[in-house]
Amino acid sequence: MAETTANETAAPAASAGETRRDFIFIAAGAVGAVGAALTAWPFIDQMNPAADTRAMATTEVDLASLQAGQQIVITWQGKPVFVRHRTPAEIEAAQRDDYAALKDPATDASRLVQANGAAGKPAFLIVQAACTHLGCIPTFAAGDYKGWMCACHGSQYDTSGRIRRGPAPLNLALAPYTYLTDTSIRIG
Repeated sequence: MAETTANETAAPAASAGETRRDFIFIAAGAVGAVGAALTAWPFIDQMNPAADTRAMATTEVDLASLQAGQQIVITWQGKPVFVRHRTPAEIEAAQRDDYAALKDPATDASRLVQANGAAGKPAFLIVQAACTHLGCIPTFAAGDYKGWMCACHGSQYDTSGRIRRGPAPLNLALAPYTYLTDTSIRIG
């Protein structure tokens, strides 16, 4: 019977050793997982948008003081945006050229659509102020189409911001906007 007692007491001792070993493995694994998470966090966090970009996610613009034929440049997400109050002659020229041979075909009406899908007002055109060739900022009332022209490489846009001549492959990008009232918009 003495043998049985010795074996019975030996078995619980081996079990206690395994329990301690399991605890050490679990504790080491937990410390390793926390260390890996703390190491990875800076890399994950740097993928979030910068605080200044989040702060400028939207910009409100009052259109009441903008007279026909005037243009203002607004900064939205660190990028310039043209807000142009087009004259009746500019609107007429843009609509007349809806069916011209264009590199990037688009009607004037499709260039006025708000971010929510509603139709915009023909008098106001809101486009991002970057040439689609290399990102230069074009100037207005230059070139053969009396729209914007990029002096750097000669891209010419009409009064609807559509590319008409030059190396730029696409129309001036539309800025996402929504009318808040008849005389104010929110860009972004």
